Amino acid sequence: MTPTTQPRASRNARMSKGDVRFETAIVILLAILTVIIIYPLVYVVSASFSDALMVAAGRVFLWPVSVTTDNYMQVFKNQSLMSGFRNSMIIMAMGTALNLVMTILAAYPLSRRNLWGRNVLMKMITFTMFFSGGLIPTYLMVGKTLGLMNSWLALILPGAISVYNMIIMRTYFTSSIPYEIQEAAEIDGASHFGTLMRIVLPLSGPVVAVIGLYYAVGHWNSYFSALLYISKESLQPLQLHLRKVLILNSSQTMMDMASDEAARQAMRAETIKYAVIVLSSVPMLIMYPFVQRFFIKGVMIGSVKG
Repeated sequence: MTPTTQPRASRNARMSKGDVRFETAIVILLAILTVIIIYPLVYVVSASFSDALMVAAGRVFLWPVSVTTDNYMQVFKNQSLMSGFRNSMIIMAMGTALNLVMTILAAYPLSRRNLWGRNVLMKMITFTMFFSGGLIPTYLMVGKTLGLMNSWLALILPGAISVYNMIIMRTYFTSSIPYEIQEAAEIDGASHFGTLMRIVLPLSGPVVAVIGLYYAVGHWNSYFSALLYISKESLQPLQLHLRKVLILNSSQTMMDMASDEAARQAMRAETIKYAVIVLSSVPMLIMYPFVQRFFIKGVMIGSVKG
C-alpha cells in the first residue's frame, strides 16, 4: 500500500500530540473567523427579505422573518437606483477594458530583455506608486484643464493603469512564459505585436483574469472620484446613490420620531438599505465564479519558479 493510499487514521497516528493540538487550534480559529465573516453577510440578506417591523424589533437573527420581496420591489421602482446600477455597469466595463489594454501594453515591453533602459523606466514608473500630485492638483487637471466634469471619462482616464497591477503582469510575462518561445516567433518573422497577440496573451489567461477582476472590483466599489467629478444625478454610479441611502437612513434615526408614520418610514428605509446592499454585491458574486479557476494561479504569480 502506497503512502498516498494509507488510511487517514494511520497518518494521524504518526502525528505528535503537539501537531494534533496545533491543527485542532487552527481549525477552531478558522471556524470562528468563518462565522465572523459570513454571519454579517447572511444577516444582510435575511434582513433584506424580512418585514421592516421584524427587523426593527430585533427578531431577525439568521433566517428571514415574515418573508417579503417588497424591499426589492421598492428598489426596482426607484429610477435613480436603477440608473446608477446601469451607470456603474457601463463604467466598470469601459474602465476594465481600458485598464487591461494599458496594463498589457506597458507590461509586455518592460518584460523584454532587449528593451534599452528597461531598469531606468521601471524605477521611474515605480516612483509614481509612492508620490502623486495630490488631490487639488488632480481635481484642477481633470475638472478644469481636461474639462471632464460630469463625464464618465473623469472616473476612467485618471486611473487608466495601476503600476502595482502592471508589475504583477510584467512578472508573469517574465517568469511564466519562456523567452525562447518569443525569440522563436521573432525568428519566424512575427512582429512584436504579433508575438504579443499570438504567443504571450494566449498563455496569460490566469494573470489577465485576475488583473481584470482587480480592476473591475475597484471600479465597482469606487465612489470618491464620482463624488468629486459627477454632480449630474443621471450620470452618477450606484455607489453614490447607495451612499445617499446610508446617509439618509442615518439622519432619519437622529430625527424626532413623534409620529408612527415617520417611524415606519425609518424602519422601511432600513430594510431597503439592506436590499440595495445585496443588489450592489450581485455583479461581483456573479463574476467571481467565472475567474475562480484562474484566480489561484494568478495570485501565486512569482511565488514558485522552476
